[in-house]
Order: sequence, then C-alpha cells, then structure tokens
Amino acid sequence: MSLIGFDMQITFQLACQKIILVCTFEPNMTYLTHLFYGFILAFGGLLIPGMINMTAVKVTIEKGKRKGLIFSSGAALIVFVQASIAVFFAQYLNKHPDIIANLKIVGVVIFSMLAIYFFYQARYPKEIKVKQYKGGDFFIGMFLSSINMLSIPFYLAMATYLNAKGHLNLNNTHMTFFALGTLVGAGLLLFVYVNLAGLITKKAQFIAKNINFILGCLFVVLASLVTLQLYNFQ
Repeated sequence: MSLIGFDMQITFQLACQKIILVCTFEPNMTYLTHLFYGFILAFGGLLIPGMINMTAVKVTIEKGKRKGLIFSSGAALIVFVQASIAVFFAQYLNKHPDIIANLKIVGVVIFSMLAIYFFYQARYPKEIKVKQYKGGDFFIGMFLSSINMLSIPFYLAMATYLNAKGHLNLNNTHMTFFALGTLVGAGLLLFVYVNLAGLITKKAQFIAKNINFILGCLFVVLASLVTLQLYNFQ
C-alpha cells in the first residue's frame, strides 16, 4: 500500500473512532443524523456520470482498482473541504438573520438554475469525455474535484435550506459530522464506480439521462418550496 493510501486509511479510521465516541454520549443520535444528511447529499451529488466519477472509471480500467481508489480518495477529500467551506458560510449567514430573506432569493435562483441545467443535460445528453492528466492519481483526484464550481454553492444552499427547516444544527460539532458525512458519501459513491467500472462505461449515457431528469424535477420542487416560504415571509 502506498504512503498516501496508508494515510487516508488512518484518517478514515480516526474519523470513525470520533463518530463512535461522540455518538456514545448522544442518545438522540443527532450527530448521526447530520452525518446521514452529509452522506446523502454527497452520494447524490456525484451520482450522475460526470468528469470526476468517469475519470475514476477510466483510471480503474487503465491502471487497476487500487489506482482508481487512490484517485477517488483525493476527490473525496476535496468534497469534504468544499462542504466545510460551505458550512462556514452557512454559519455566518445564520448569525446574520437580516440577510436570510435575500439568501432565500439566492436559493431560488440557484435551485432554478440547477433544474434548468439538469433538464438540459437530460434533453441534450453529451458524450462524457475524460481527459488524460499527468501526475499522481491522488492529486489528480484532488484537482478535478477542486475545479467543480457547483459544489460549494450546492452544499451552501442545501445546508441553509435544511437548517431553515429545522433539520440541521449549524454549531461546529454537528457541522463537523455533516462534512464527514460528505467525505464518506463521496468516497462510497466513487468506490461503487470503481468496482462497477466495466458496466458503468457501457451504461453511462443511459444512467446520466434518467438521473438528470429526476434531479431536474427535484430542484424544481425545492425552488417552489423556497418561493412559497418567501411569499409567506412577506
């Protein structure tokens, strides 16, 4: 096992130990709830075949499963960082309720744009092209994940929305578990892609088209709900 892979394994083990330790003293399981929300958002956010997960497939086919997992570890680590940044902004906004109404307007715009994007992708699917990059697989995974411009706005909008609905607590400890959930969710999703690389390569276009349509409908619903909240707020 490479040094990077060993470090990732140790980090993951320490994270799991922290989760078990804290949850032992938290009867109502709110920490696990925040972990679950982070997991679901990251898993769903990377579910559609795209640049990151299809590169994981390409690395696996060309270099083997071990290299694919190393690439996936780097990509998942950046998802954790992006979710942490989004949570920081969500905490700031939560401390300034005077701008919440404007934030909801921004949320409607973001959800509407995401809906349009996914419907467009479902209506006019494009061939998923994977470029060849030079460098270590772990750092390539970090790079490709870091240039995903939708990630931070997505987690910010979802964290703010879930907080407004009373499902998320934005204190530091709960948000640490939320961010850890995104790490586990992204890692598991990419792990699935690596292990099903051959099948996904054949079915990528079909999978992308159908999931894009479903996600488009989801963001239409979210935009509508936030719009109704704005109407009631006024």
